[in-house]
Amino acid sequence: MNAPAMKTNTQAVTRSVFPTFEQVFQGFAGQIGMLREMAPPPSLPAERRVARAIDTLVEETNADEAVWLESCIHCGQCTNACHFFLATGEAKYAPMRKMDLYRRVYQREISPLRWWYRLVTRAVQLADLEAAQELVYDACSECGRCAMVCPMGIDTASLVHHMRSALVAAELVPPELAALRMEQKHRHTVFGASAEALRTMVETIGEHHGVAIPLDKERAEVMVLSSAVDLVANGNGLLATARVMNHLGVDWTICSDAYESANFGLLSGDMALWEELVDPIVAAAERVGAKTLVIAECGHAYPALRWNPMLHGGDLPFEMSFMSEYLGRQARAGNLRLRPLKGRVTFHDPCKTGRRGGAFEEPRALLAAMDADLVELPANKEYNWCCGGGAGIFLLERATRLRDEAFKIKMRQVDETGAEAVIVSCASCRLNFEAGRVKNQWNKRVESLVELVADHLIDDEPVRAEGVAA
Repeated sequence: MNAPAMKTNTQAVTRSVFPTFEQVFQGFAGQIGMLREMAPPPSLPAERRVARAIDTLVEETNADEAVWLESCIHCGQCTNACHFFLATGEAKYAPMRKMDLYRRVYQREISPLRWWYRLVTRAVQLADLEAAQELVYDACSECGRCAMVCPMGIDTASLVHHMRSALVAAELVPPELAALRMEQKHRHTVFGASAEALRTMVETIGEHHGVAIPLDKERAEVMVLSSAVDLVANGNGLLATARVMNHLGVDWTICSDAYESANFGLLSGDMALWEELVDPIVAAAERVGAKTLVIAECGHAYPALRWNPMLHGGDLPFEMSFMSEYLGRQARAGNLRLRPLKGRVTFHDPCKTGRRGGAFEEPRALLAAMDADLVELPANKEYNWCCGGGAGIFLLERATRLRDEAFKIKMRQVDETGAEAVIVSCASCRLNFEAGRVKNQWNKRVESLVELVADHLIDDEPVRAEGVAA
């Protein structure tokens, strides 16, 4: 199904038929509650679950992990960088503590002195793995801030992710993540978002807004991903993306067999599923001859695609770019005509695309193109504090206390700027900010960057700067 070319009237589509994001948040909160009842129960005996966890850690421990596990000098520098520790003051949430169980497995199973450690340390039990759940799922968003201050260069976030892999093997994934992991693995949907839902949304946007979305083109220079947030609750993100891409006049498409940005293999720690979910996206991009793959506003999708183990074998024939990266480059090239953005704003750098990915200047180029009155957060760019909901934490009921306390750090920082609104470029961050706004009756607006860009387009014919690639 190839959508015909259609000139977009940006003034005519300003008012959306879709619900507001606040309404979307309320609907998602209800669906998240249902996930806890859908999670599969453990199926293996305790001894087997423990053995599988240990085997997983042994298999995933290479030279880097061994050095990190051997190098910690317990200086405590990482505690000052962790939002969960600072928000609660509880020692168990210090990043260095999150490595303790992994270190014990390493010492007993792999280290040069394993014969000694087997004499002086006890074997890992299922209760140890159960206790580790809170530390590696609820109390670590894998934001990477602790690695910045570690004098030994330890990447605690990577070690935590290996622990998540071990807990997958031990059938100890939190129920919300477990339910979504199984849904995406067996049904290839997220919150029920399917290829049919994508087609329906494309038709709705065309019918009600007059905006063309080229679905399943045989060839295209740019392939764009969407997300479940758009397909099951709120089409505004997809609508905004289409308006901007059409404004740019690029040759683009969305593929109904490879459209979902979310990857619950990565979030849960299921390495095999992580790769399995990336494969059809890469295949589709190669099939259509894409030069650029644009990842939707979904923070964890960035590392899921950019740094997937499956992709380490060689170069791909296309570039992967986060939505804010791609649009920021277009703004710098003069390809986006944007009206001024009214009011004072601040910008929240998503951990995965910012500190872990280095995409800092592109979103700011977009805000500059809108002549925004941008006031930076007290700690910004690589020093930005996580909102507290990353790595799937925004989904976990039992992490509510930790998430709420960590979010107050962000609230105070945003309040310091005097901004009327905080702009985000990650759907997970947006959901967590919205949850915090509602819970604390906060008087700040939370805005999507791509939706702001779409709402501030000047309705002219598309113009491309000479020599600038799509």
